[in-house]
Order: sequence, then C-alpha cells, then structure tokens
Amino acid sequence: MKGKLFFVINTLQGGGAERVVSTLAGYLQQRNYAVHIICLNYAESSYTIPQEIKVIYLIDRRANSVFYRLYYAALTGCKLVNLLITEKPIIVISFMTSANLWTGITCLLTRTPYIVSERTTPDHTLNQFGSFLKWITFVIYSKAKAVVLPSRGIALALKKIKAFQHLINLVVIKNPVTIFTSFSNQRVHSSKFILGVGRLSYEKGFDQLIEAYASIKSTDTDLLIAGEGIELEALRKQVDSLQLGSSVQLIGSKTNLQDYYHQAEVFVLPSREEGYPNALIEAMSIGCPSIAMDCEFGPSEIINHGKNGLLIQNKSIKKMSESIFKVLSDPVLKAKLAVNARLINQTNALDVISAKWEKIIEDL
Repeated sequence: MKGKLFFVINTLQGGGAERVVSTLAGYLQQRNYAVHIICLNYAESSYTIPQEIKVIYLIDRRANSVFYRLYYAALTGCKLVNLLITEKPIIVISFMTSANLWTGITCLLTRTPYIVSERTTPDHTLNQFGSFLKWITFVIYSKAKAVVLPSRGIALALKKIKAFQHLINLVVIKNPVTIFTSFSNQRVHSSKFILGVGRLSYEKGFDQLIEAYASIKSTDTDLLIAGEGIELEALRKQVDSLQLGSSVQLIGSKTNLQDYYHQAEVFVLPSREEGYPNALIEAMSIGCPSIAMDCEFGPSEIINHGKNGLLIQNKSIKKMSESIFKVLSDPVLKAKLAVNARLINQTNALDVISAKWEKIIEDL
C-alpha cells in the first residue's frame, strides 16, 4: 500500500468537480492507495464509488439558522481535525473553494500536506471575498503543495486578482475523459436530435440553445436537454412561449448519457461560463460532432475550430443557430468533426491525467 489519501469535497451530487473526484479516486485506489472521500455535507451520491473507497459524511444539515450554521461549522472543523489526527493521510486533496478553505485550515493545524483545486471562474468564488478573506485564502493556497486548476484560463484569471498575484504553486491539469464501457442498441429517442447536457442553471445557457434551435425551424430534428436544476420551470415556459411543443424536451438526468452522445446528430455547449466542461469532452470522446460557445473558461482549450469541433462567438445566438444548421446540413463536415473529436481520448486519457496528479502526490 502506497499510503492513505483523503479527497475532500462538499458532496458527491452531480457536477464536474464531483465527477473528477470520483474518477480520480477510483484510479488512485487501483494504483494501490488507500482512498477516503470526505464529504463535508451529506447528500446522495450521483456517481458509483468502488466499494474499496471509504466515503465519510461529516454532517447532515437539517436547519439553516444562524445558530445551526455556527454549530455545523464547529462540528465540521472538529470532525475533520479528528479524522486527520486519527487516520494520518499522507496528503489531502480538496476540490472547490469552501472545501479548500476547510482543508487548508485543518491541515495547517495538524501539519498535514494538502493540495487545493479551484474548478470554476474566480468571479463566482474568490472575487466575491472581501480583502481580509482573500488574504486568508492566499495564505492557505500559498502553503498548499499545489493549487490545481483545470484550464489555463482559470490560472490567468486567478493571477489577475491582486491578492493572488504572487502564488507560485499553480498547476494546470485538465479533466480526464469519462470511460464509457457499453452502448445500447436501442434508440433513446424516436427522432433525430440535437443534444445539450448540464446543470439547468443560468450560467449553462440552455435558454440560448432553445432560442437558437427555435430560429432553425427544424421539422425533423428535435432538441433534447439532459440535466436538472433551478432553471427547469423557466426553460419550460420558454419552450411554451416559443411554441416549440414536443420538439424540445427537458429529459432530466440520465445514467446512460453515453447512448445520447452516441446517437445525437450534434452536441451543443451553450454555456455563458465554464471551468473545463466535462460534458463537451464526453461528447467528443464518443465522436459526437460538437459546438461550443467560446466562453470563459475551457472550450477554447478543447476545440480547434473547424477541425475537432466548432467554436462560436460567446453569447451569439445567431452564430449558434448557424453552426447547428451547418453541421446538420453538411455530412462531410459532420464526419470530419466526429473523427477528429475522438482524439481527445488520447490527450485527456484517464491514465495520462491521473499520472499528473500522482506525480504531485509522490513528489512529497
């Protein structure tokens, strides 16, 4: 056994960071590490975790008053410190800002090596902090073995924040491609379809995709959007207001996404912002012709426009509709994008990406 590793994250509910944690934990467990996943809060996992990996939930929040927030904070800190003292991991790896702060504080108290990883734009995390909390975060991040980021864009954005300009331990490691092992022979939808996948939230831009689809006026190709989130009702109302009927379907979360990627005519990532979009690399890995908004961050580091996908002007619904129509109506372009998209299985292969994480771990 090489040693005990802790991953710390808020929950294992659906999300890009959660998928990376579950995938990376499984790989490192196979590499003979004793892996524990520490979830700060209890929530049902959206991912299958190998039985050999121990998942520990620190608290189960049932109230949100000021008193209970203080109580849960104290309980979280105490439980995490106790785990570090009793289990003595060789290193702790945390994902997302709040988990990074808890990890940094408790690891500094217990003198445990740690790695932190930011996964999204700093505008929604670190840039929201006041000066004092930014300074505290800088101290925590500067003492980490590494600050791992999924894209160069996030690294550059982080360095633009005055409090973080002097960080010298930034490391960019892309997200690994999810390995899909089987495909169904049965059709997942009765008609040809365009596919969108992701959390139904404003930043994911599915309202833009629905508007672009409406302007195409397709009669034989539907639009399917897989995912759940707070924008569900708003998107349903948009579909009704545009009189799109059953040609646009919000199909919820799916456990067989590989079949949807495999059967889709084209995959579209309409996001207003990203960290490093897992859905895009999943679609490309299966050979689904893909279109993505050139948003911050990630798509421009994944798509080589016109070769392995189409990268369109950010927030341009007109360009999105034109690009969708172009792929649907040009079989030669569609085939070219599909073939070249699969090359991401080499650049983002799980063993390639995981080896970079393991190198940081082993360079203790």
